Amino acid sequence: MTTSSFSIEMKLTEIGTAIKGTNPREVIVAVAPAFGKEMNKTIMKINHASVLREILSGIEEQGAVPRVIRSLRTADLAFMAHGAAKMSGSGISIGLQSRGTAVIHQRDLDPLTNLELFPQSPLITLEMYRAIGRNAAMYALGESPNPVPVVNDEMARPKYQAAAALLYLKECQSLVPDQKPVELKAEFLIKD
Repeated sequence: MTTSSFSIEMKLTEIGTAIKGTNPREVIVAVAPAFGKEMNKTIMKINHASVLREILSGIEEQGAVPRVIRSLRTADLAFMAHGAAKMSGSGISIGLQSRGTAVIHQRDLDPLTNLELFPQSPLITLEMYRAIGRNAAMYALGESPNPVPVVNDEMARPKYQAAAALLYLKECQSLVPDQKPVELKAEFLIKD
């Protein structure tokens, strides 16, 4: 099957307050407050189900164990990911905003420092999301992967800046102040 011949649907079920993990092979994927709820596509109209499925598949391919949580008190990518890294059994996490921006974080780094940052969401492909998952898993397993190659387009920022700002504002409407992250069960359904 090619990606154009099927669609993926996703169900994210909240299963309680997220707790600190103990599995040293665990990679937490922290999704933003509106991800897969009020918002379902990235800035480039890529379905959130496809994005999350690729990241989780990349983590699993390397032998790590993915866990998904939803950040509720912040939509800031760095702080979502840093908080998740502190909760991860391996100390590694991926932060993922609804517009598609992503980061790989590590618990002992400062919030605004990271292992790999993918700030130009209009340029991130499904293949890159899978590679982000793979690299995060490799960090969790104590390896030092080559960074995921990123494309840089000087015109992406001016072209998408207004749309990105509006998407972030929409994301922030789903914030729940003083609420701890919640654990999510992700289920995927492939339709022809």
